[in-house]
Order: sequence, then structure tokens, then C-alpha cells
Amino acid sequence: MSTYGTFPGARPRRLRTTPAMRRMVAETRLHPAELILPAFVREGIGEPVPISAMPGVVQHTRDTLRKAAVEAREAGVAGIMLFGVPEDAKKDAAGTAGTDPDGILQVAIRDVRDEVGDELVIMSDLCLDEYTDHGHCGVLDSEGRVDNDATLERYAEMAQVQADAGVHVVGPSGMMDGQVGVIRDALDQTGHEDVSVLAYTAKYASAFYGPFREAVGSSLQGDRKTYQQDPANVRESLRELSLDLAEGADMVMVKPALPYLDILAKVAESVDVPVAAYQISGEYAMVEAAAANGWIDRDRAIMESLTGIKRAGANMILTYWATEVARQL
Repeated sequence: MSTYGTFPGARPRRLRTTPAMRRMVAETRLHPAELILPAFVREGIGEPVPISAMPGVVQHTRDTLRKAAVEAREAGVAGIMLFGVPEDAKKDAAGTAGTDPDGILQVAIRDVRDEVGDELVIMSDLCLDEYTDHGHCGVLDSEGRVDNDATLERYAEMAQVQADAGVHVVGPSGMMDGQVGVIRDALDQTGHEDVSVLAYTAKYASAFYGPFREAVGSSLQGDRKTYQQDPANVRESLRELSLDLAEGADMVMVKPALPYLDILAKVAESVDVPVAAYQISGEYAMVEAAAANGWIDRDRAIMESLTGIKRAGANMILTYWATEVARQL
């Protein structure tokens, strides 16, 4: 009996028949040039220190950081985001190691710049939390609260020393009001007009930062809910977006990535500047832990999660798998 012209008249499965067909009609493609590698460099160690909650990720020595930067460049990764981990004895209430020209992050920036020059975009975390003995992203007032405006003065100093060290992009992650404008002014007034600002525009107070605290040796006391965003809010992130753009942000970021794909999509639809998303430590740790237990296919889960972030609108993705994925691509 002929079934011509009868249901089903449309057969979308025709476009899924072979790997070549699926590749040809794919709407979203990952590329190494969209990936950024976050990397930690720790002062005073002779060998890399594994991060227990993030298998495969380490606190680098200065030498191994250089090697990681070269490997990322050779794989086609676009950039590297550097986080400094000072010796505990150098932490203080004002985070002065963060503005020391010879502090670990500034030294690491110079190391990487010497190694790869302009062939890799060198980014730096502009925040005080790694350097303060209380672990907060700013200086505290007499009542133990983060003092927004006093912190901005410290951020201006950080921007200058990081730019002096040779960074291409600063990433202010502290979520202080007015931080982008103050940093932009500080860079411009010190002859660093070409240094870009990647604004951590929508950075939520997330439970998924846990492994990162180990990675940077955090001394955090309390939480960061008074300055990082409430996970329940959407309009708040769009307001932050408007403010960051008005203050001169060159690029904007949503962090974390997977739990906030709706925010990422809204931001991407709203702007004409590049949009980044940070696939953070907890996202990484969950995949690695589940894969280690045989519960999921590790490689497929990595690619699926990154594709989802790209599909939601990210132009750039910070991921601890950057070099590995770039090689596969």
C-alpha cells in the first residue's frame, strides 16, 4: 500500500543520518580561538601543587605556568586568565601583595608576556580576595563590612601595576559599584589606554565556587552575598550590564556559566560588545567527579556543556579544559 503524501510529511531525521551530515548542518560550532584558560600561579613552591577538588588542575610554579601558556598558545587557545596565590605570610587586611609590582601575579604576568608575547591574550584577575587575610574582595571598614569606595582606590592601584607588568586585559571580579569606571580612568591616566577591561558584569553568589577557594588558598571569613549578585535575580544583572557599559567596559562576563544560561542569553541579546562566560570550578569538578565514578561520558559531557554555553550566546568561554578541548577541535 502506498504511503506517499501521508504522515509524516516532514522528516527532520534526514539531517541527522550521518556524522558528516550532522556536522554540515550544525548551528553552533566551538573554536579554539573562543577559549580562555584560567591558571593559578603560587608563590614559594618548587613543584606544581594539585588541587584536590579539580583533578588535572594545579597551582603552578612560575616555570610550569610558562609551559602551560606555551601549550595553550600552540593548541590555538585565545587567552590565559592569571590568578596569583601569595604566601600566607604576605596576606594582610589591605591586600598589599596585590599591588606590589613584585607580587606573584605581576611577576607571573611578566613571565608569560616574556614567553608568548602578543601571541596569547594575557588576562589578569583584578581583585583583592587572594591577598587579604580575611578573604574578602575589598578592604573592610570599622564594622567589618566591605568598604566599596575604599576598595575602588585599591583596584585603581591594581590596574596600574598589572598594566605596567604587561597584561592585555584586566578582569575586575570584585563586584564593587563603580569598579569599571575607576579602573578605566586609572588605566587611561597612566598611559595604558590600550589595556582592555573585561567586566565581571553578572557574577552571582554561587555555591559552585567551592573548589576555586582551594585553588587560590582563600582565607574567606563569612560570605560575599553583600556584593555578589543574588541567584534569584535577572533584572539586577541587566542593570549591572548597563552600568558597566556606561563606565567603559570593553567586554562583559556572566559567571557561573551553566546555572545562568538564561542570563547569558539575555546579556548576549542586549549588547554589541563581546560576551564571555566562565565555566567555573564547581562545574568542572562535577563533570570530573561523575566521570571518575563511571556515571557519565567525560569527553561528551565536556563538549556538550561548552556547546550549550556557546549556543546561549558566549563569544568567549573561560574553561579549565581550554587547552585539552582546543587540541581536540
